[in-house]
Amino acid sequence: MWEDKTDYFTEKERHYKDTYLEISEVLDNTIEASLFSSETGDYEIYVCYGKMVGIVYANADEAESLRQQMKKDLEEEYKKSKEEPSGDFINYFGNKYRLDLPTDLFFDMGDFFPF
Repeated sequence: MWEDKTDYFTEKERHYKDTYLEISEVLDNTIEASLFSSETGDYEIYVCYGKMVGIVYANADEAESLRQQMKKDLEEEYKKSKEEPSGDFINYFGNKYRLDLPTDLFFDMGDFFPF
């Protein structure tokens, strides 16, 4: 069962760069599917499941329904594979949803290039 963890974040923590954490849900403390809104661009759906981590960009009108679809696929794979998604699933999911791995997810270069 998915658990809403949004309230674990302070209001300040929910603001990240030009986005705002709308909802963060976790399945069995193993999979995360969060939605970030933006006033300046696409919404971001952040997904983390084992070694599969990334962001899917979506327009505001479709973001939540897309996140719900993604959660169904993630939950189905979790029932089969548990802690780590299979390689086939990672390829399927990445291609289906155009999962991106933005560099700022691991390396925030803002401190190096403040302009």
